[in-house]
Amino acid sequence: MIYQAEKCSPFVIKERNKDGLDYIEIENVHGFSVAKTFDCGQCFRFERVEGSPHEVEFSGVAFGRFLSFGQDGDILTIYNCTKDFFEEKLYFYLGLCDDYEAIRHDILSRCPAEYMRSVSEYGEGIRILRQEKWETLCSFIISQNNNIPRIKKIIRALSEKCGERIDCAELHEHGACAAEYSFPTPEAVMALGIIGLRELKVGFRASYIFDAAEKVASGELDLDKISELPFDDCAASLMKIKGVGMKVASCTALFCMEKFDAFPIDVWIRRVLEEKFPKDFDPKSLGEYAGIAQQYMFYGARFD
Repeated sequence: MIYQAEKCSPFVIKERNKDGLDYIEIENVHGFSVAKTFDCGQCFRFERVEGSPHEVEFSGVAFGRFLSFGQDGDILTIYNCTKDFFEEKLYFYLGLCDDYEAIRHDILSRCPAEYMRSVSEYGEGIRILRQEKWETLCSFIISQNNNIPRIKKIIRALSEKCGERIDCAELHEHGACAAEYSFPTPEAVMALGIIGLRELKVGFRASYIFDAAEKVASGELDLDKISELPFDDCAASLMKIKGVGMKVASCTALFCMEKFDAFPIDVWIRRVLEEKFPKDFDPKSLGEYAGIAQQYMFYGARFD
């Protein structure tokens, strides 16, 4: 993994407070795009803040906290955040610890085709988030045969039903409702039961979500330990969950377990592979950052 030499070393972080709301301003944030990172299909709890004073702003829930990320050039403003919280959680969550210039160079050294160069430039600024493991697993189970607006609606309904309430009145101008909700624990999801899950319109996925919650809550599936395994073993463990195939396992491994060699294949990527690559192309040839290459390909296909 290509990390920057020292934690937060490139950044100038200034702590602020306005009307009782803590926030930080971070200068010299290069090669990072709030818009591309939060709108590339890897997370489902963030939305664009309309009427923001920033060039772009996305807000949502992570780590049981409502957060809002505003960006103006290379200045990143994070609301409801202190310097300590940023250094403890968000520096790694946002992928700011990774040297994406070196990563792109590595990808292009393995696949120098003009197509890959083009999509990596178009997708520059995307960072793979290090999301919370249980939430990511459950979210991508919900994502099966689903579209992003509906995935977000189901996750919000599930969180409101059995997540913890977060008082967000002071964050209204950053896109928050009066109250938001953390993602529910496996135990809380289990308590809903399959019938309760079906009432949230998850359809055939209800038994899959319940099985995942049961396995994680019981300790049969230890997501932290699984994340320490090589990708193939990690994916095999995740696919022991009912209804979890290679695509969901790959997304989970990539977006919360630092398996940057995971290469999820959905309808968009399958089309790209058919149109842009030889029939015998093996995504593993993209190396340890194949998953980041996949995000450039996905973003390019989806927004082309």
